[in-house]
Amino acid sequence: MSLVTTHWLAEHLDDANIRIVDTRWYLLQPTKGETDYHNAHIPNAIYLSVDRHLAAMPLPDAKTGRHPLPDAEAFAETMMRAGISNSNHVVAYDDAGGANAARLWWLLRYFGDENVSLLDGGLNQWLAEGRPLARELPTFPRGEFHARANLGMVVTKTEMMTLTRHSRVLLLDVRAPERYRGETEPIDPRAGHIPGAYNAPLAGNLRAAAEGGDPNDFRFRNARELQARFDALGANGADEIVAYCGSGINAPADLFALHLAGYDNTRLYAASFSEWSRDPKLPVIAGATPY
Repeated sequence: MSLVTTHWLAEHLDDANIRIVDTRWYLLQPTKGETDYHNAHIPNAIYLSVDRHLAAMPLPDAKTGRHPLPDAEAFAETMMRAGISNSNHVVAYDDAGGANAARLWWLLRYFGDENVSLLDGGLNQWLAEGRPLARELPTFPRGEFHARANLGMVVTKTEMMTLTRHSRVLLLDVRAPERYRGETEPIDPRAGHIPGAYNAPLAGNLRAAAEGGDPNDFRFRNARELQARFDALGANGADEIVAYCGSGINAPADLFALHLAGYDNTRLYAASFSEWSRDPKLPVIAGATPY
């Protein structure tokens, strides 16, 4: 069960096996998500920080990316401190259409635990339906979590240099169109995109992006619509699909949407553009087309 509804979660808020995780985070206001969580959150939700819990500390020069993947030992410790065991069903949410919550979904699967779902529509849908919030901070006994990284789910920079020239690999840049086109770059050293990458902004996965859709509807589009979206970019003719974003936080949202669409031949360029753009030997393309 990759996606659960707000109705389902409301009925399972007090289930002993459920762990609800708030992952709100904002690129240019990295502490705001945790502050907002402390002010109000879905009842029984714990908070995991993108910077402190869902990533390792970057090197001082960030040459390996702004949000490196945590190692298995560190991730397992984070889960256990949060009260999460491999036997728990984790439900992750944010207020950005899964843009951050999907990082936790992907990490759990990367470390061998597939018992994880996203809350469809996230906090936005929860609030739109008038459901209650809480300020109390739940505590759970220490969990028992075993993690083993599946390195086959990750693309390195060296591999990426080869994949940009591979006709049977679909490269997806999930960032906003203006960043893909190189018109603006708020944080990384160069603007533009990796050669060969198609722009597939994660907002396009949501019902708000559908023709006539409600702009405030942050739920995912259905599998048929998602499949059509990615097939238009070449997913149905690709041997594999590789997604990247600024630093590997948001790209899993496209991998999640691809999963809903029936595509699991996917990998993540985890260091993403924050690594690529720091290497002056590597090309960066501006404009609205892959090359």
